[in-house]
Amino acid sequence: MNPQHPAASAEERNARIAVTLFPLLVLGGGAIALFMPTAFTGLAPAINPLLGVIMFGMGLTLTPPDFAVIAKRPVPVVIGVVAQYVVMPLLGLLVVSVLGLPAALAAGVILVGCCPGGTASNVVSYLAKGDVALSVAMTTVSTLLAPVLTPLLTLWLAGQYLPVDAGAMAWSIVQIVLIPVALGLVARLLLPRLVAAALPVLPWISVVAITLVVMAVVGLSADAIFSAGLLVLLAVVLHNGLGYALGYGAAKLFKLPIRARRTTAVEVGMQNSGLAAGLARTYMTPESALPGAIFSVWHNLSGALMAAYWRRRGLADEVLPASEARVAG
Repeated sequence: MNPQHPAASAEERNARIAVTLFPLLVLGGGAIALFMPTAFTGLAPAINPLLGVIMFGMGLTLTPPDFAVIAKRPVPVVIGVVAQYVVMPLLGLLVVSVLGLPAALAAGVILVGCCPGGTASNVVSYLAKGDVALSVAMTTVSTLLAPVLTPLLTLWLAGQYLPVDAGAMAWSIVQIVLIPVALGLVARLLLPRLVAAALPVLPWISVVAITLVVMAVVGLSADAIFSAGLLVLLAVVLHNGLGYALGYGAAKLFKLPIRARRTTAVEVGMQNSGLAAGLARTYMTPESALPGAIFSVWHNLSGALMAAYWRRRGLADEVLPASEARVAG
């Protein structure tokens, strides 16, 4: 992409606005709900439908080349997705054990770790000069695997803290994630011009939806925030930060190129925490949804900061030998 081209400049400018303004809007919405909780508890029944809207938007953005990447470059995709579903769930268990979180909050942190990658990771990968096509492929694969892996991992790791109905959770993920994504794909195939016209506003629809989800969860969990909010924030910061570090380390271990390393770090560290909040509210307790709500705010802030650092650093001082670059497959 030529940075001097007007379209490229506009795209980058819009991406920068998205990755910096979105978390601020979510943070502001959460703050309002924290001090006016009763005004937003009525949003609780809308949480899962709002998540479905977000996933429908994800489906609208997918194209055949996004799936072709999976076939053409399976090695980095597999590395990223395996790291996603191994590193983050186990990190969640480690963090809650070290911090000694209460059962409801511990289960919520672990559930965040068991969810697929977040859709905001694609924007962050772009800003970080990562491999955007690989980012989309990793997010797509981890999302498609979520109905199986998220309930099973949650049952295994969080079941010691709270009862988990893995079968019902799996069906909810199909309804919230797979069906909306599939509908989005079909809509793009059948109505390409209409979808193309709608694409510029999709990020704003998604951020409004996730802001409403966060406001609902915060409204339901206001008492828990005042009593344990700082401890949950610490757990979220550790979970997210260690996810970035171990994701990058996994990619480096397998000698992936620098762009793929950055993308893997982002994909592993950034979770679909809105989905976690919705599932926790449905199958656990309102307090269990709190880590997902806080993660939704924090991972966008940390992702924006990390992207800014990597963008300034560039790639010139991180060139890999050709023998290593070929491993990217």
